[in-house]
Amino acid sequence: MHPHTTDPGSRLLWLRDPLALYTGEDAGEDTTERTAGGVVVDTASGTVVELVPAGGVPAAPCAVLDAREHVVVPGLINTHHHFYQTLTRAWAPVVSVPLFPWLRDLYPVWARLRPRDLRLATTVAMAELLLSGCTTAADHHYLFPGGMEDSIDVQVEAARSLGMRAVLSRGSMSLGERDGGLPPQHTVQEAEVILADSARLVDAYHERGDGARTQIALAPCSPFSVTREIMRDTAVLAGELDVRLHTHLAETVDEEDFCRERFGLRTVDYLESAGWLTDRTWLAHGIHFDDAELARLGAAGVGVAHCPTSNMRLASGICRAVELEDAGSPVGLGVDGSASNDASNLVLEARQALYVQRLRYGAEAVTPQRALGWATAGSARLLGRPDLGALRPGAQADLAMFRLDGLRFSGAHDPLSALLLCGAERADRVMVGGRWLVEDGAITGLDVEALTAEHTAAARRLVHA
Repeated sequence: MHPHTTDPGSRLLWLRDPLALYTGEDAGEDTTERTAGGVVVDTASGTVVELVPAGGVPAAPCAVLDAREHVVVPGLINTHHHFYQTLTRAWAPVVSVPLFPWLRDLYPVWARLRPRDLRLATTVAMAELLLSGCTTAADHHYLFPGGMEDSIDVQVEAARSLGMRAVLSRGSMSLGERDGGLPPQHTVQEAEVILADSARLVDAYHERGDGARTQIALAPCSPFSVTREIMRDTAVLAGELDVRLHTHLAETVDEEDFCRERFGLRTVDYLESAGWLTDRTWLAHGIHFDDAELARLGAAGVGVAHCPTSNMRLASGICRAVELEDAGSPVGLGVDGSASNDASNLVLEARQALYVQRLRYGAEAVTPQRALGWATAGSARLLGRPDLGALRPGAQADLAMFRLDGLRFSGAHDPLSALLLCGAERADRVMVGGRWLVEDGAITGLDVEALTAEHTAAARRLVHA
């Protein structure tokens, strides 16, 4: 190394000579020669400064971190979750049922949620994601029973405490059982309450521009739990406030049947009738689309969060992710709620996506790089964040470093492919905005043992109350 490249006190940090570096923009090309020397980040501004070519040195003196035993990737981005569901993982009555009965059995349990439960559940979900290499997490919270009116405020506080980026979706349910919906009546809210709180949250917490840490999206839950009027009014409000829209759509055949019976429309027609066929929108699941609907979604730029584990767990079907992407729809990944996954591990979700999409499209069409692309740059597109999901000069310095020194990696030859094929599950280091949040496989400043004990006790209370 050239002697002038080392400055231990510099704000610049060179992650030097990694085993492999995936930029998030590789698109299948071999970028080894221009990235093999590693990446330089500015820990003060929290941005990427430079990619170092093989055998090269940074343009300016840097502090150095030896990355020779690490695979470096952009921070993974989770685009669909329900953090509160970490409290009802692997609950016996719903272990082997499809979506609608799963929901009907769980709604009464979830309705007992209290603010402290949500804070614990949010912290557990985000911590688990962070340890898997995730730096930005979107959550879809739609439960606001009595006493839980400030749920999103609770989540903002938890996310800020951990230091992760968060897109917190103000969900809603307005169509209860009495009016032909699925949720119990005491879990739904009036439209005026939903819209007023949505506007309040955007005003209070939504940050804009590069580097934003906390953002708010508007997210009516699903066709079977909200009225068409709240869908329309939410779309109008999102346009006025310039925030993104999120909902579940085309997850199951039951949902398709519900839309036909109640609205006389297929799901994409329903989406268009409510003013949601726009590039402001990203959908969770997006499984049951026909060819014409794929084309319409792609032309409109509607994104889809592919949630492979949840879709397999509930036997919902397989998202047509490759065709959606080829049609023009951004495709990202989501672990979904921890009552239908039942984990919050995004690097393992990328592995699941790789394999289940190969079942549909074949091995050559779905490479490890493509699956990692869904977890990084693709997910960033869903959230409208061009500053995230890639390692390039000017992007946010969000990244994850994985070691490949465990027994499961012994004999692996291609480090980047090994990350998914051999089943990496825990990052060694994770950086958000130039700051290390995970070092040596542990979250800085978080007592995981105490958190686990409190969360476990809360889960037991919730189920047995």
